[in-house]
Amino acid sequence: MAYRPSHRQLEYAVALAETGHFGGAARRCHVSQPTLSVQIALLEKQFGTPLFDRAPGRVTPTAVGAQVIATARGILASLDDMVAMAKTGANNLGGLIRLGVAPTFGPYFLPFMLPALHARYPGLEIYIREERPTLLERDVVEGALDCGLGPMPASGHALTFRALCHETIFLGAPKDHRLAQGGAIKPGQLRGERLLTLGKGHQLFDTVRKLAIMSGADLREDYEGTSLDALRQMVFMGMGLSLFPELYARSEFRVEDDIALLTVEGWEAIRTVGYFWRASNGRAPQFEQLARESEETCAKLGLRAGAPKRR
Repeated sequence: MAYRPSHRQLEYAVALAETGHFGGAARRCHVSQPTLSVQIALLEKQFGTPLFDRAPGRVTPTAVGAQVIATARGILASLDDMVAMAKTGANNLGGLIRLGVAPTFGPYFLPFMLPALHARYPGLEIYIREERPTLLERDVVEGALDCGLGPMPASGHALTFRALCHETIFLGAPKDHRLAQGGAIKPGQLRGERLLTLGKGHQLFDTVRKLAIMSGADLREDYEGTSLDALRQMVFMGMGLSLFPELYARSEFRVEDDIALLTVEGWEAIRTVGYFWRASNGRAPQFEQLARESEETCAKLGLRAGAPKRR
């Protein structure tokens, strides 16, 4: 019969990998250091290979150990999901959701969605973390986050994606720019223009790059913005043009602003936004309900409805 480690042994291994010290791992797991050391040694004996390199003052996973730790995190996250479902049921969406949000959407959507959600589920706690979409996807897959809210993941084999709405992407230009008068431009008119973007890890970076390739514009990677607000200020100062998602534009642009929002003819500038979670997550019904609750907010904001869930 094949050996299967206990969940406690997996917890010990993950804690040791994250603290790098037997004493620190033991304190985190609320056990004595000898107990943790014995269980790690037993785990290595039963696996038939070292999982950690021991050096004075520091313990680090071996190559095999790193793979075991990554798998262990996912297993422990699944166990946490089952406990949450059994303990609180679907009536309170699990009681706690660790939600990662893309900074280009979450801050402009959550203020409208959360009050209604809290009124309906007063016992629900939502831990919110803003991060670049690529990092959100990684953390959701590894179990550090329960669910993500942002653009459709580029690679969704390990994730379930539930489309929520579609946003138009506008091109922002200073109002005194030669292209700012008509409201719509042709791609060829961007040839030689400087395009500014957010840094890598944001899907907006890839969208701007595609537009630059198609139109012959100059993508200025040396002037990457750290936020949409930073991009807006750089556009205002005449440093270049940039793309802005619909909800951000509605929230932050004013009639009196010196920036015009344009469309590019013949270029489908739309992004799909929604929730995504680990495909094996047992809390999928709760996240589906969260998406249904959020659809009401999309309707009130006038955002176009999303499509059925995708795998």
